[in-house]
Amino acid sequence: MIKKITLFLLLVVALAAAGYFYVAKQVQHYVDQPIKIEQAKIFTIESGTSFNRVLANLTKADLIETSDMVQFVRRFHPELTQLRAGTYLLEPGLDLKQVLMQFKQGREHQFAITFVEGSTFKEWREILQVSPYLEHELMGLSEAEIAELVGLPHQKLEGLLLAETYHYTFGASDLDIIKRAAAKLQAVLDEHWEKRQANLPLKTSYEALILASIIEKETAVESERERVAAVFINRLNKRMRLQTDPTVIYGMGDKYDGNIRKKDLRTPTPYNTYTIFGLPPTPIAMPGEASIAAALNPEDSNYLYFVASGKGGHVFSKTLAEHNRAVQAYLKQLRSNK
Repeated sequence: MIKKITLFLLLVVALAAAGYFYVAKQVQHYVDQPIKIEQAKIFTIESGTSFNRVLANLTKADLIETSDMVQFVRRFHPELTQLRAGTYLLEPGLDLKQVLMQFKQGREHQFAITFVEGSTFKEWREILQVSPYLEHELMGLSEAEIAELVGLPHQKLEGLLLAETYHYTFGASDLDIIKRAAAKLQAVLDEHWEKRQANLPLKTSYEALILASIIEKETAVESERERVAAVFINRLNKRMRLQTDPTVIYGMGDKYDGNIRKKDLRTPTPYNTYTIFGLPPTPIAMPGEASIAAALNPEDSNYLYFVASGKGGHVFSKTLAEHNRAVQAYLKQLRSNK
C-alpha cells in the first residue's frame, strides 16, 4: 500500500514538474518572440498603465502575438514587470524581452528639434507647433507674455534664443525648450561679452546681439563674419547709416514679397537702417555663436562697404568709388548668369 502511494506521489510530482517546465518553456517562447516591425516605430506607455495592459497594447498594435502564457510572465520573469511610462522607439530585430527591458530601464526616445541660425521667433513658433510629442503651453500667448514666462526683460524674443538642435522626451513642453534656448544664449553671450574688444561702439550686450543678428543675415560664409562685423563697427564709429537690406526686410514684416524696391529703402520703419542712424531697436533674427563672437571681436580693418560677389561671397571696399565699381561688377555677373 505504501509503495503504491509513493509511486502515485512520484507520478504527481513528475507531472507537476513536466507541467512547470512546459509552462516555463512556453513563457520563454512568448518573451523571445521578435517584434513584428520592418521599420522603427514609436510606442507610448501612459502613466499608470499596468504590465498586463502594456502587453495587451503591444498585441493590439499588432507588434506581438498573444498567448495563453501571458498570465504566467509575472511569475517566471518578475524582472520585466516594473515598467516606466514614456515614449519609446522600437526598432526591427528586437524581441519582446528586450523591449520590456527597454521599458523597465526608461530608455525613452529622444526627439530632436532644430532651429537654424538666422531664423526668426515667428519661425520658431511654427516649428514648435508641429513638433511631435510636445506639450503646447505657448498657444495663444503673445511674444511679450512668453518673454515674461521665460524671465526676460524684453517685449520681443528675437535674438534671445540660441539656434541649435535641442533634444526632448515625451511630455516636455515648448516652453521648456524656449527656456533652455534662452539660457544657452545668455551663457554664450556672457562669455563673449567678457572677452570683447575694447572701445566698441556697443553700450550693452543686447546691442551686441542686435549687431550679431545683422551679421548672421548678411553672410553665411564663416571666414567673412569678422570682416562683415568690421564694416558695421566702422560705420557706427563714423556715424554712417548701416544701410543693410536684412533690416529693411525685417521692418517690412508680412509686406515683404521677396523683393526690395527703392521705395522700400526710403520708407521709414524702426528697423530700416537706410533711414535711421545706429542699430535697430531689437535683433532681427536668432544669431549663432560665431556671429556673436564676430560682433564682439571684429577684424581690424578699414572696410566700410561690401556687396555680393555673385560667386557666394562678398567684395569689401574702403571707399565709395571702390564700392560702386564692385556693385557694377556684381550686376554684370548677374546679367551673365541669365
